[in-house]
Amino acid sequence: MNKRPPLFVQSLPFSEACERNKGPILAVLQRWLGHRAGVVLEIGAGTGQHAVHFARNLPHLSWQPTERLEGLASLTARSEVEGSCNLLAPLELDVEQAIWPCAADSVDAVYTANTLHIVSWPQAQAFFRGVGRVLRDDGLLIVYGPLRYGGQFTSHSNAVFDEALRSRDPLSGIRDFEAVDALAATQSLRLVEDCAMPANNQALVWSRSDA
Repeated sequence: MNKRPPLFVQSLPFSEACERNKGPILAVLQRWLGHRAGVVLEIGAGTGQHAVHFARNLPHLSWQPTERLEGLASLTARSEVEGSCNLLAPLELDVEQAIWPCAADSVDAVYTANTLHIVSWPQAQAFFRGVGRVLRDDGLLIVYGPLRYGGQFTSHSNAVFDEALRSRDPLSGIRDFEAVDALAATQSLRLVEDCAMPANNQALVWSRSDA
């Protein structure tokens, strides 16, 4: 009989969506990061479920989760309880900070999930500028989440989701792939994969090299 986790683990914030999508996302990460060493910077690590799972399954990498101040305590708690030795202590990071808590050209990959449709467009622009500062010349940027293509949603459910997002915060909403890719191009990032994922999401991979 399986034992239930301790109460302090049960009390940590938990996302059903993170639990469902961590397997398919890990497959993409293993394809692109399985042969690399170095540091992966996760932006907007949220509950920490992805950080814990990915660090455990990519033990050759150092996984650096970050979150805004209001979410840092719960992220730190999960990292301390469930994290592996290659999961680094979470850092506070707001994408609009002029200086991110990592040195320029010090990160081998940047990963973020379900953030670009939550933040405002100016914050999305700040995100790409920050990635441009910290990512190594041969680094990768991996982004997961819903997108529009040619101004069209990939599903009716995404259109409904977008309406709900904008009714809650007019500055949020599902972004156009073309606009996001243009931001990546300003940081010398070239799209190397656009992979359809479960639940009408995409996994996008950009590279600063020809790999």
